[in-house]
Amino acid sequence: MPKPEHALPESPVRWPLASVCAIVFVAWLALSWPWLSGTLTIPWDAKAHFHPQLQFLADAWHKGLSPFWTPYVFSGSPQVADPQSLIFSPSFALIALLNPAPDFRWSDGAVLGTLLLGALSIVLIFRDRGWHPAGAVVAALAFAFGAAAAWRIQHVGQVLSLGYFAVTLVLLSRALERGSIGYGFAAGIVSGFMVLGRDQVALLAVYVLAGLVIAAILMAQSPWRAFRASLPPLIAGTLGAVLVATIPILLTAFIAQESNRPVIDFVEAGKGSLHPAALLTGLFANLYGAAGPLADFWGAPSPAWEARFGPLSLFLARNMSQLYLGLLPMGLILTVGLVRGALWRREIVPLTVATLIVLLFALGRYTPAFRVLFELPGISFYRRPADALFILGALLALLGGYLTHLVMTGTAPKARPWQIAFEALIFTGALALALWLAWTVGRIPVATISLVIAALCGMLSLGGLIAAHGLAKRGSALAATLVLAATLTIDLAVNNGPSESTALPAKMYDVLRKDSSNDTIALLKRETARTAAPDRRDRIELAGIDFHWPNASLVHDLDNTLGYNPLRLGLYTKATGAGDHVALPDQRTFSPLMPGYRSLLADMLGLRFIATGVPVEQIDKRLKPGDLKQIARTKDAFVYENPHALPRVLLVTDARKADFDAILKTGAWPEGFDPRRTVLLDRDPPPLPTGPLGPDSVAIRDYGTTTVTLAAETARGGYLVLNDVWHHWWQVEIDGKPAELLRANVLFRAVVVPPGKSTVRFVFRPLDGLWQDIVAHLRKPPANQPG
Repeated sequence: MPKPEHALPESPVRWPLASVCAIVFVAWLALSWPWLSGTLTIPWDAKAHFHPQLQFLADAWHKGLSPFWTPYVFSGSPQVADPQSLIFSPSFALIALLNPAPDFRWSDGAVLGTLLLGALSIVLIFRDRGWHPAGAVVAALAFAFGAAAAWRIQHVGQVLSLGYFAVTLVLLSRALERGSIGYGFAAGIVSGFMVLGRDQVALLAVYVLAGLVIAAILMAQSPWRAFRASLPPLIAGTLGAVLVATIPILLTAFIAQESNRPVIDFVEAGKGSLHPAALLTGLFANLYGAAGPLADFWGAPSPAWEARFGPLSLFLARNMSQLYLGLLPMGLILTVGLVRGALWRREIVPLTVATLIVLLFALGRYTPAFRVLFELPGISFYRRPADALFILGALLALLGGYLTHLVMTGTAPKARPWQIAFEALIFTGALALALWLAWTVGRIPVATISLVIAALCGMLSLGGLIAAHGLAKRGSALAATLVLAATLTIDLAVNNGPSESTALPAKMYDVLRKDSSNDTIALLKRETARTAAPDRRDRIELAGIDFHWPNASLVHDLDNTLGYNPLRLGLYTKATGAGDHVALPDQRTFSPLMPGYRSLLADMLGLRFIATGVPVEQIDKRLKPGDLKQIARTKDAFVYENPHALPRVLLVTDARKADFDAILKTGAWPEGFDPRRTVLLDRDPPPLPTGPLGPDSVAIRDYGTTTVTLAAETARGGYLVLNDVWHHWWQVEIDGKPAELLRANVLFRAVVVPPGKSTVRFVFRPLDGLWQDIVAHLRKPPANQPG
């Protein structure tokens, strides 16, 4: 790595690592306490999506079941290939092992704890470089509680990737500086967990880390010697990453080919760009009212903004454009860093260049650079360039901490008169632009509050910096560190503290507690238990109740036809119309094959009970009186029963070949088709043994997550149909011997059973399935050759 130009002597007295880490921990605890206390909780996706995933994981393990498949959302989903299932997240997996029913403080604590781990890693980076401890604390707190890390804390997977990025950075730095294979291997392990997030933050982090490694080699006194010295730790790191990440990534890659998630084209990706006006939030945290009620928000792309400046075709939530990480680090970046040129010093210039490239990426379609950056491998899988604010915030935090180090050590460049004038012009210009925008959009009252707070925090930051500099000059490095830690903690608490985007009362999410007494959930549990039978396991649907309801079925072990997940099996989406979410009534879309609740596919799914936030006729306008029976009106929902729901397992003796693609497209079943007597297959039906007819029966003996055991008895044999979602990673055995898994009735599983009594066992084996997929892919001829 480039050798530091201005380093402190490595003295335990001047750089007390334990004390500095304690300062960071105390500040972290103060800033995290609103969530850790249990009064507030991280809302939105953190609860609606991720906490139910944690509860399912804990529940499965404590019941001795596999978490690799869940029957509780989308009529069955391959959790093992879902990057957001938390199975491969060490912190969440540990929580699941320790606690069968983790409450919100556990899941919130895992997220905040990951940010603490990243912050402490930042401290180690500064310690290794010999930079001032005050800079380390500024960088650590800005990293953990600045920009997207604070404003988008509900996006759990991306926050985890951000934390692993910081840990990987310190381990990789040590590996290269010391030529250490051990540190290299450790960096690879951590980076493996980072890329397991399979999100855009992890992808951008990989590019940044690779760029920094290349820069370190090229900037060495002897690049060839540096390259040779770096090979052992880099090879060790590659090995560590491969060991951790290869199989999960391959599982996701193959599932993605069968999922609802297409590649994002350039135009669609551009709709997630950071608007240039959002850069003002680097100085004025809540300028656009993102922290308050949604009606107060007036930034791009709000209705208020578009009414004045025209349509933007941007699809960003109000918290996705927030860059604030404290006036202290941001002020130093603009003045000491940019105007006075300190960011171009040799020891920091790779980070500066990386920051500029990531900023250009975040701005997306607003700069021509995005056209080039979009061609990088993997970028087209993601829809929001603005997600780069996670990595951008981390890089800016490092730069702000470095510049703090220069000020504390008296090595910052002295300002010339014209530079002071230009710095003043930057701040007054930003203030004038903010006021003009607020006046133009008609939101001066909202903006004024933010600007006044910014002015007060600016005075606080300037006073804290002057005081800390004076203490540092007198040799009181730790006292200077405490002053800046307190200053930045107050700043971040005021500007990036709990808001509607990041913290809501925990009681709002009571239905997601394992011990919830919610009357709708209690009713659905009673009713599904009442209608259970040897061949029946009824499904429910939760539609249009509230944002956090769709995945409640994961918490309460209810077989749900819907859920909340941006990644689903494409076949299921096409067959049922299931979307990412169903928080609002109009988000429940149907399909040609399932045009409504009164349809044959709904019956075949065993959809017996439907809970909706509005009368069901407002969701399914095709319903006629008497199609569904209302059985309850709870505090949250209208609850209906579909008396036509079919059993989960059927035994039939007739089979026909059918064109499943045509059925999916038209929604038309073959004439006279009755799933109680006939099964449709996508191939010529296997022959059945001949023999006399007799009574047939089938019963569910054991229903787990990745295994379903059935008992069948038939005089002449037949087709056993399990109305669970088909996927080729499922296998089937009859009396312990492998049998052929058939795709039945477009969406379901079937197998031919012999005469007599049989034990049929369906087993989900993703590793076997993955291996077969890899072999088939390798054997597939190139596209330009005949197959």
